[in-house]
Amino acid sequence: MKKLPQISSSEWKVMEVVWENPPVTAQHVSDVLGEQEQWKPQTVKTLLARLVKKGVLEYESEGRRFHYLPAIGREEAVAAETGTFLERVARGSVAPLLSHLVQSRRQWSGEEIAELRKLLDDAKNGGAK
Repeated sequence: MKKLPQISSSEWKVMEVVWENPPVTAQHVSDVLGEQEQWKPQTVKTLLARLVKKGVLEYESEGRRFHYLPAIGREEAVAAETGTFLERVARGSVAPLLSHLVQSRRQWSGEEIAELRKLLDDAKNGGAK
């Protein structure tokens, strides 16, 4: 897997809109994030241009209108971000990070505990199924 560029939190918000229902126009992204984040259209256009430059987004032009498509899948981006985060925060070791997550939350539902247990059992048995 090629190393993906880092995506800022603002860029991530743009990507979520694009991943939701591609292809999208800048106007659509601006409408969604203008309402959610109170961003101006120029802010959205700047972020779209950055994401294209980073190779994370592609576009097709139809006259003066651009239709944006993800160049990478959401799962691929999540995997890259998770790896980067894990290296930066926990020196690549998942145990301290998981320990902190488990201990920092006061209440865990039975369903959440069962899901975590299944993930750990699957990992122990050779990988997630």
